[in-house]
Amino acid sequence: MNIRKIDTFSGHRDCVYTLISDHTPQGFYSAGGDGLVVKWDLQRPDLGEVVARLGASVYALAYHPEEHTLWIGQNFEGIQKIDPAGKAVIASLKLSSVPIFDIQFFGEKAWVAQGDGVIVVLDVPSFSVQKHIKASAKSVRTLAVNPATGEIAAGFSDWTVSIFDADGFLLKKTLRAHDNSVFTVRYSPDGRYLLTAGRDAHLKVWDVQQGYELREDIPAHLFAINHLTYSPDGRWLATGSMDKSIKVWDAGTFRLRKVIDRARHAGHGTSVNKLLWKEHQNRLVSCSDDRMISVWEVE
Repeated sequence: MNIRKIDTFSGHRDCVYTLISDHTPQGFYSAGGDGLVVKWDLQRPDLGEVVARLGASVYALAYHPEEHTLWIGQNFEGIQKIDPAGKAVIASLKLSSVPIFDIQFFGEKAWVAQGDGVIVVLDVPSFSVQKHIKASAKSVRTLAVNPATGEIAAGFSDWTVSIFDADGFLLKKTLRAHDNSVFTVRYSPDGRYLLTAGRDAHLKVWDVQQGYELREDIPAHLFAINHLTYSPDGRWLATGSMDKSIKVWDAGTFRLRKVIDRARHAGHGTSVNKLLWKEHQNRLVSCSDDRMISVWEVE
């Protein structure tokens, strides 16, 4: 495996916290501590386009492909839905005065992870609250959808991961998953495994078909793992960490294949916060507290 940095996207004036795809092969959005939401094109790195300006940090973005709308988690203000093409606010919904850490769509529902331990389920067509799930006394940091089983996984700052039924919103299982806050959860593309990671720097693999039995416990990084993602073909897995590195793993064997860091690849100088693996020429995109977005060629 060969890794090469091919582009750096700059323009954010503070830490970049999140990246999401715009559901095209080459486009994506970023947001962070400066309150800016920026649209980028992998083929034109010098032409970032600001589509929204908010008065506080943004941790959570979600793009709804059928509506062609961008949902923004406004810290302390709730959800804002915008038309990114026209840069116009379509609707705004005040949820609570706490941070929003994640937004995930499943069917006609949007699941929202809040800093007060509540998961808010919104009805997408009506843009209205359908359910409040008081899941923990600590923050809900991350959400993942498993279409194969109709389940939602949620990771918490109380070190646990909970599994919910996406239709009935009922709690099905709680995993005593980690030795500190859980920052990222992700189902494998085939829905067989749930991967979890967080402040304890361990990557854990849970077998969904065996009742979420622990299959692997990997001391993957030196410091907190902030995010993990799969390659578009499902062959590889990438983790980004507070230790400033990105690691690429074999998704079948969970063996380490490559380390991307500052010394070897001119990697990030501070914490790697989010990863996005795009279909366009198999590009891996990363963002960091160093205010930069880097694009990596993976061969």
